Amino acid sequence: MLGFLNSILNNCAMLCILVAAGVQLYEQLKSFPILCFKVIIKMNVLLLKEPRDTESGTDPYIKELASHGHKATLIPVLSFKCVSLNTLSDKLFQPEKYGGLVFTSPRAVEAVEKCLGPEERREEWNNAVRDKWNSKSIYVVGKATAALVQSLGLKPLGEETGTAEILSRVIIEREDTNIPPLFFPCGSIKREVLPTALRENGVPLETLTVYQTAEHPDLEKNLMNYFTEQGTPASIAFFSPSGVKFCLKVVQRLSGEQLMQIKFAAIGPTTRDAMTAEGLCVSCTAAKPTAEHLAAAIAKALQESPTGHST
Repeated sequence: MLGFLNSILNNCAMLCILVAAGVQLYEQLKSFPILCFKVIIKMNVLLLKEPRDTESGTDPYIKELASHGHKATLIPVLSFKCVSLNTLSDKLFQPEKYGGLVFTSPRAVEAVEKCLGPEERREEWNNAVRDKWNSKSIYVVGKATAALVQSLGLKPLGEETGTAEILSRVIIEREDTNIPPLFFPCGSIKREVLPTALRENGVPLETLTVYQTAEHPDLEKNLMNYFTEQGTPASIAFFSPSGVKFCLKVVQRLSGEQLMQIKFAAIGPTTRDAMTAEGLCVSCTAAKPTAEHLAAAIAKALQESPTGHST
């Protein structure tokens, strides 16, 4: 009888051990399906911008989206042509006439870079002119523009502002109305937010159009090839109001009935407003105009409401 009872007790103890092990395994595996979902679902994201060269060779937007498990493709939307370079060069080498510089796009900085191409001009810039500009304020919007400004040997202010509207507030707070005019090299289709704000607050500004913007000649062909080869993407990101203007009708035509499933993203509030004005439902807007912030916003939008477009 005693042996029988011992046998029962041993079996009960073994059962308790197995139950405890099962509970522990269950707790460990509860989140496993969610983890699998995040890892396995790899969605296509279309970025309507040109690639940006970096030291690593990988565009930061592609890199950041890959870190969230998504496959991004870049399609250039715009083409640019530098203009008025002789006039720009003359103004750049007369810093004493101005109270500072304003750059709201990388293209304007690239136009400046072209003016410094000749060796003798670069030498004069490095030896004398650059330091004169650095004694004044060099205002910029965004990290990409700031990085290019730094490559010229200049010290940028305002890279965290993100938009021309916010930068204009910074300028108004810092500058007096009796300074020489700030010099603003810009594009042919710039928005008037910054010039208007400075003018209304008495801050002098001199603008010069140094590049013209047009639709990229291969835009429609590249979009058609993308949709043919990869299908409708889970998300499409716009980077400028011009991009919305040139791309939207083609995207709508190629997406067809799947248009409503796409998560549309904007690099900032100005682009978002242009998208909304065209009737698009904007799923997310980057908190700041950086690869990191846009990728995080897109990843969150896709995670909250998966579209099913995966590879």
